[in-house]
Amino acid sequence: MKSYWVYMVLCDDGSYYIGITRDVERRVWQHNEGTDPRSYTFTRRPVTLAHAMEFTEVDRAISWEKQIKKWSRKKKAALARGDFAELKRLARSHSA
Repeated sequence: MKSYWVYMVLCDDGSYYIGITRDVERRVWQHNEGTDPRSYTFTRRPVTLAHAMEFTEVDRAISWEKQIKKWSRKKKAALARGDFAELKRLARSHSA
């Protein structure tokens, strides 16, 4: 069975980067090695893995990636902390 991972890294400048991969460890390593100078994370290294979720269906992984990319920084930080009560609160707030 194939696995797809949606991952979020915290960049050195405090921003978040969200992506999808088949191998989270390798992908975070690539971000930190700076293998692609055009990458968002290239000038924001080092990065640390803040969140990762596994999917068996690529369509669901892509949908989750697109959803969290639209979130506010506060919601991304709550996800990184695993603070689901705060995520729920922020989801009800129109200003988050």
